Amino acid sequence: MRNVPVNLGGFKCVVTEAPAMKMRQDEKTGELVPVLGWGEVQQFVVALFMKRLPSGDGRPVGKGEEVRVTLATDPGDGFEEGMRVELIEPTVSSWGLKDDRGNVTSGLSFKAAGLKPAVPRGLSSAA
Repeated sequence: MRNVPVNLGGFKCVVTEAPAMKMRQDEKTGELVPVLGWGEVQQFVVALFMKRLPSGDGRPVGKGEEVRVTLATDPGDGFEEGMRVELIEPTVSSWGLKDDRGNVTSGLSFKAAGLKPAVPRGLSSAA
């Protein structure tokens, strides 16, 4: 399944690497070239530390994990390391690759339409 919507409402997301253009190495020239998405649109990538928010009794849940997220749009300036953010329309996809020896590597890839500053817990975005 590709691009399955995910609800990250119960998670705290903190920027660990500021957003940057997503690049790949060209197989023929070896040069770094921009990664283009659907419609030849430039993609971006951001590294986030995601941790489940404390449960109702206030106890922390788990240790968290750093995740790289591909963004479909330029998030703009102002997303610095340590900033709490929210993903706009986050999705997850599974992937798998088989090498020439038959070994399989697999995982999950995260994508989002964009990035926005997080509203502090207990405050309404309508305030």
